[in-house]
Amino acid sequence: MSATYHVSIRSIIETYFDIAAYNPIPSIGTFYLVLEWVIRIVMLFYVPQRKTPAAARTWLLFIFFLPIVGLPLYWWFGRIYLPTKRVELQKRATDWVLQATKQWDTLQAPEKRKVPAVVGQAARLSKALGGFAVSAGNAVELIDDYDDSLQALIDDIDGAKSHVHLLFYIFADDRMGRRVTDALARAVIRGVKCRVLVDYLGSRPYFGQLGAKMRADGIEITPVMPVGVFHSKAARFDLRNHRKIAIIDGTIGHVGSQNIVAAEFKKGLIYEDLMARVIGPVVSQLQVCYLADRYLEVEDLIDEAGLFPHPEMAGNAHAQVLPSGPGYPGGGIQNLIVAMIHDAEKRVVITTPYFIPDQPLLQAMATAVMTGVEVHLILSEQRDQFFVGFAQQSFYEEVLEAGVRIHLYQPAFLHAKHMTVDDSISVIGSNNVDIRSFALNNEICLVVYDEKVVKKHREVEARYLANSRELTLAEWNKRPLMQQAFQGVCRLVDSFL
Repeated sequence: MSATYHVSIRSIIETYFDIAAYNPIPSIGTFYLVLEWVIRIVMLFYVPQRKTPAAARTWLLFIFFLPIVGLPLYWWFGRIYLPTKRVELQKRATDWVLQATKQWDTLQAPEKRKVPAVVGQAARLSKALGGFAVSAGNAVELIDDYDDSLQALIDDIDGAKSHVHLLFYIFADDRMGRRVTDALARAVIRGVKCRVLVDYLGSRPYFGQLGAKMRADGIEITPVMPVGVFHSKAARFDLRNHRKIAIIDGTIGHVGSQNIVAAEFKKGLIYEDLMARVIGPVVSQLQVCYLADRYLEVEDLIDEAGLFPHPEMAGNAHAQVLPSGPGYPGGGIQNLIVAMIHDAEKRVVITTPYFIPDQPLLQAMATAVMTGVEVHLILSEQRDQFFVGFAQQSFYEEVLEAGVRIHLYQPAFLHAKHMTVDDSISVIGSNNVDIRSFALNNEICLVVYDEKVVKKHREVEARYLANSRELTLAEWNKRPLMQQAFQGVCRLVDSFL
């Protein structure tokens, strides 16, 4: 048997070389076959070095079936790639942040910035991830009414004396956007410097007309993270600046999930968000993040008096800012969320419009429940993204089986992104609980260590819960088989990051 096998293999080899002698130039089919296997073998070594196991498996499966298609798709979408120019600028901006934080450390005595031991690990981890230490003496107001939030911003702009800095993923040319633009124009007339950063893609539908009007009014407007082959600092088109922050006179800040756009900007949906209005030393941290993002685009650091006024004590809350994104080391907000869940003793409430968790987060939630911690997940019953909505639902069974309670908000599309841990920590920001926010987007959040702020935050969550229906495992297991299958297919998309 072995001899026959040996002869047959030898015969095949000899036949191949005989044919090759008559056809020295490989056929297109042969070239295509060889190319496919070269791609498969090379990517088998390349992909796992730069991906999580789940993402690597998904990409390799796709590439093995369709190597010619999979290679360019991986090149465009699979690599979290930042051009060398942007990486260099990010390093300069980071160095500047470190220098600025050293100066602030001398302005507040260490004993004033010390937080209770129960939140100490979260504070230390947040500093390690984002570079900002805890600051004391902040006043934090939570605004969960959509129109009231934008009105508060407009009122602060109307009271500005030196400068207004805005950075928003979406700045629309609609009734809400025009109200903010008009307030900026009034500020310019008073001699206030107004600078606006908008995400290149997030605000692209509005940028032409809106940009022209702002420039005509004397407002500086700059698109961030541009896309295109002719941009030296361009990256993947889906690497976006998703932050929403405002700084007025270096003393008042706004941060959260709400864009400058009307609540009904998507047909059939009404958006609901949460913003934090802050006064105190932590506003300087928002200012640094804004100036760093601006520097990445225009390569110019503003040197004006009044950007960093002496930090006045405005309240009793300890707080710090945590920026995150592809240019930041250490995993950003995802690491902080996982750590806080592990440290929780009584209760964790996570509110997010998009829930595409990774394995460490799922394990943290399950472990917390096993130790007696209540874990609540507040999601929107309505969805604004088709495939993401079904991918999100594919995790419900696993989460419910772990004992996590899922609450589906009814009245509107809940776009708010925030979290509370026990009675001691509030997190409010632009971060979704999904792999996109963890790995691709530039995000920002405010971490507050103050029982009074947490109490107010709990009141917002209580309103959500009162207007939600709780999803049970028994109900969820009754969904149609075809729906389960489609959810599973959509779930694969999350690993293509």
